[in-house]
Amino acid sequence: MSSQIIVKSLRVKCAIGAVALMTSFGVAQAQNLFAPIAKVDEAVITEFEVEQRILFLQALNAPGGTRAEVIEELIRDRLRLAETSQLGVSLTPDELEAGMTQFASRAELSSEDFIAALEEGGIAAETFRDFVASQLIWRDYIRARFGGRVQISEREIDSAVAGATTNSGIQVLVSEIIIPAPPENAELVMEQAEVIAQSSSEAEFSDFASRFSATASRDDGGRLPWTALTDLPPVLRPLLLALGPGEVTAPLPIPDAVALFQLRDIRETGSPSRTFSTIEYAAYYIAGGRSPDGLSRAREVAAQVDRCDDLYGVAKGEPATNLERGSLAPKDIPADIAFELSKLDPGEISYTLTRSEGQTLVFLMLCGRSPMLEEDQEIDRDAIEDQLRNQRLTAFSDNLLKQLAAEATITVFE
Repeated sequence: MSSQIIVKSLRVKCAIGAVALMTSFGVAQAQNLFAPIAKVDEAVITEFEVEQRILFLQALNAPGGTRAEVIEELIRDRLRLAETSQLGVSLTPDELEAGMTQFASRAELSSEDFIAALEEGGIAAETFRDFVASQLIWRDYIRARFGGRVQISEREIDSAVAGATTNSGIQVLVSEIIIPAPPENAELVMEQAEVIAQSSSEAEFSDFASRFSATASRDDGGRLPWTALTDLPPVLRPLLLALGPGEVTAPLPIPDAVALFQLRDIRETGSPSRTFSTIEYAAYYIAGGRSPDGLSRAREVAAQVDRCDDLYGVAKGEPATNLERGSLAPKDIPADIAFELSKLDPGEISYTLTRSEGQTLVFLMLCGRSPMLEEDQEIDRDAIEDQLRNQRLTAFSDNLLKQLAAEATITVFE
């Protein structure tokens, strides 16, 4: 995603969030921004801080952005600050700047550009700085205080490795919207997608899918059946796992289109997850894009083929570039093609995607999937050790916060 698109997405989300807050709280309450909302011992949390944190989380499309959740998190921030201040734990200006730069880099922006985008949506730079500082100081404090108690044995890593190779499969219920975005309409499509990303219910998202999506699932409001997480493109898996049911991804630019996905539900199946070493597919390129002629030709080809080899007969006498046959590792397949393939069984087809700025229709067919053998799976023991250590430190952090909350006098005024 380009920096300009990310900046624009941030600005739109901030603006939408600001309007929503004003509507929700009312002008009278919004004028009293420094009214106390909660108090932790002698430290006050104001309406301004609550509104700012809500806007900030909305701009990031992050979970935990309800008013009640934000107040609870700000209370935890006060507990963290009181504990670390009492012990003299702090950040140097350089450490804080490095943390802000790293945070902004996730959006492919400098900290200055990230702050500018937030400020245009009414989010103060101090809100960003305080958020980053609180996270960094507490992380360093927990590591320093409890790091020596966390020793991960080789046996524990072995057990985690065994669990990683025999874990229960995860399935997701997802709804999709893929909106064609030829160059002349790309900006308008992105603006529409940013509005859709604010969908607050499955019904609202499905209504948008029925109106704007180019996929076959539009007739069912974009709803897809239960799908194994490992069948989805690697780039999409962490995005879905970061969502709660009903939440929507940020708009994802793909060739000649913009995609959005809503998580409806998630479950463990109790069966080992499937992984694939390679996926074989064929792409036959049809002139005309999604024009009536292009779609008519796609339907004509669909009636002639039952398997990928049949496409050689369809493309006979045409330029060799009209037919592409690939056998690639999942991570090497373009994201839009990988997602379409995840919906297909061998021999099934899709002609949703386009190339050449919408002028070429992609007739896509899944040929087959090669399962990954257990001995082919790469296990990063260092990464597993880090994950286990972070889990232990998180447990220490949670227990300490519970203790601090029990010892503090906490009052919520609403």
